[in-house]
Amino acid sequence: MPIIQVGDVLVSSEIFTEFFCCDLDKCHGICCVEGDAGAPVTMDEVALIEESLDAAWPLLSARAQTVIDRQGVVYTDTDGDLVTSIVEGRDCVFTHHKDGCCLCALEMVYREGRTKWPKPISCALYPIREKKLSGGLVGLNYNRWQVCRDAVALGRKLQLPLYQFLCEPLKRRFGEEWYEELVLVAEQLKGL
Repeated sequence: MPIIQVGDVLVSSEIFTEFFCCDLDKCHGICCVEGDAGAPVTMDEVALIEESLDAAWPLLSARAQTVIDRQGVVYTDTDGDLVTSIVEGRDCVFTHHKDGCCLCALEMVYREGRTKWPKPISCALYPIREKKLSGGLVGLNYNRWQVCRDAVALGRKLQLPLYQFLCEPLKRRFGEEWYEELVLVAEQLKGL
């Protein structure tokens, strides 16, 4: 897969060529439940999660609250990465079940204006995964996952490229100026 450099970020060409649009009506937020580890987080995000915890607490299941009481909001997974705690090897502790759908309690309280921080950037950027590389570089790759097949289908129907679907999270992570450069690269790639 060709890699394109935008600033200090190496971007997989799939970020430009693949289509994606979350379809909660079909997937019901299964990405917050499936998997064998929590969402990757930074140390700075741990502090932000802890600041948001009181507001999100009533939305968490009793089992999630027990996990947080025992081990905290994060743990180190088998790869040595800091990730959100999970319940019984599956659900993120911040999963909130509502009307048959899994939602993020952190994002819910943020949208209600009760906190100043929405959720870990790794969640917001999904299905893009970020990897720190040597020399201060960051790599962005598209993570294909079967549970997102409906998002791929909807993205194709809407002809919505992944980088456009994730416009706001990409701006949040890398800034407006970087995103504008990403868009220019995308336009240049279309002309090839």
